Amino acid sequence: MSSKQFTTGHVGLNVSDLKRSKEFYRDVFGFDVLGESIDAPQIFAFLGQDQDVVLTLWQQSNGAFTTNRPGLHHLSFRVESITKVEEIERRLRNNGVLVHHDGIVPHREGADSGGIYFEDPDGIRLEIFATTGAGVHHAPYGAAPTCGFF
Repeated sequence: MSSKQFTTGHVGLNVSDLKRSKEFYRDVFGFDVLGESIDAPQIFAFLGQDQDVVLTLWQQSNGAFTTNRPGLHHLSFRVESITKVEEIERRLRNNGVLVHHDGIVPHREGADSGGIYFEDPDGIRLEIFATTGAGVHHAPYGAAPTCGFF
């Protein structure tokens, strides 16, 4: 057996407005719409890259994401470089999205990996990071994992 038995297939998120969420994830991540239905009660979209589904959006919720209940803490995406993180940060800020920690931060003090933390339109917490290049910034919580506290 391989030591790497599992990899993420895709992540499914409940959203309150499929059109709004689909536009957000397409604008921020550049995902393509690989399939969708706008016929109630099965309202959903499959988003991905190169025909691989990465994210599924299901319009099955009202209200906003809550951080005080068990479940998803945050969803993290890795990109190839800190330059790509900077590009996405500019896009987020130009679209009025709140970026936590005031921008790019390392995963912990002294780490070279890091990125940005923000929320989607339903308040679902997101991270985009690169494995190198963030070490020139200061971590907001010292040695504690930055991704745990936003």
